[in-house]
Amino acid sequence: MRTVGLIVEYNPLHNGHLYHFQQSMKVSSAEAAICVMSGHFLQRGEPALAGKWARAEMALAMGADVVLELPVAFSSQPAEWFAYGAVSALDACGVVDTLCFGSESGDIGWLERAAAAVCDEPEPFRRLLREELAAGRPYPAAYSRALARFMPGVQEAELAKPNNTLGLHYLIALRRLRSRIRPLTIARAKAAYNQTDISDASIASATAIRKLLAETGRPEAAAPYMPLAALAILEREWAAGRAPIDWSRFERPLLHRLAGLSAAQLAEYAEVAEGLEHRIKRSLATLPPLSGGAVEALVERLKTKRYTRTKLQRTLLRILLNHTKPELSREVLSRGVPYLRVLGFSERGRALLRAMKKAAKVPVIEKVTTEDSPLLAMDIRATSVYALGYDAPDSRDLLRDYYEPPVRTP
Repeated sequence: MRTVGLIVEYNPLHNGHLYHFQQSMKVSSAEAAICVMSGHFLQRGEPALAGKWARAEMALAMGADVVLELPVAFSSQPAEWFAYGAVSALDACGVVDTLCFGSESGDIGWLERAAAAVCDEPEPFRRLLREELAAGRPYPAAYSRALARFMPGVQEAELAKPNNTLGLHYLIALRRLRSRIRPLTIARAKAAYNQTDISDASIASATAIRKLLAETGRPEAAAPYMPLAALAILEREWAAGRAPIDWSRFERPLLHRLAGLSAAQLAEYAEVAEGLEHRIKRSLATLPPLSGGAVEALVERLKTKRYTRTKLQRTLLRILLNHTKPELSREVLSRGVPYLRVLGFSERGRALLRAMKKAAKVPVIEKVTTEDSPLLAMDIRATSVYALGYDAPDSRDLLRDYYEPPVRTP
């Protein structure tokens, strides 16, 4: 069956996501959809508002057929590796015909040209990128500026928009993997990716919805902006004490790790570089009393022109989850996903899974005990850490990967 692939976080799933899903099915003429979804921790270095099984259930209720987990080794990476991991998962399925992603421009032509120009990272482009980094710019800004200089017809402002940036890296990943998947894009409607205010009666960004939920403390406040089924799942998780999850829930375990590790030990963790370990240790003594705001205060103390909030959140997440540099080396990440972890499927998805198990380039797993992979071990640890953010976690929550079957819907 003709199948479209979607790369998602659904944090939470809202009406804009529903629009993207419906348009993706339409423009790709797809009969089925596979979502590669981030697990408990997301691309900006943040915990998901609700856990991976709840968000997979939201996706299936919307109409998705199979939901696969993007390993945490990729899900909390900068755009290049986030995109590479997600695209490698779709490519490894062996049944995906098209990838449809949202973008601010809605025009895939210039993104394709830019991807072709820098896919192999020619030396003139690398030189420009080094110059921009030497000027003290954060990597995403340096990359956009260097590419605009390398391709004068491309506007830096357009490159810097978050979904355009991700789209560019999806296209680069498709080229590097020599994938047969055909890319398509759909323009975002009515709300920008990180827009914090709400300007439409039914569509708001996930950022604005999370802000609204934090301000009101009531899941029903999001009712105008979420499909009914997704809202019902969020309300259920909220009532069970499994939502809303944010960084404040991990204040004590994070600070326990930071206080217990020496600067030299901190330097062994992924994303810790250029003396940041010393800056972290110095900042610990200046934090306010532990009352839910210590992580935010730490990020504020660590921020510089070079170290953005997102960069620092990813760094703190790597320390919290015990991700060392060797575990997330370029060599490891360049291999792509070593397995396809199924979080959920529909009745039509059951047939799609049968086809995947014959065509897939890597194992398709529904039970974690059937596969032994360092990246899967990282996912299992991430679930245990994430459960510490629940109101009243139990031992089964900490080991839920071993007990929870894929979500199934009719």
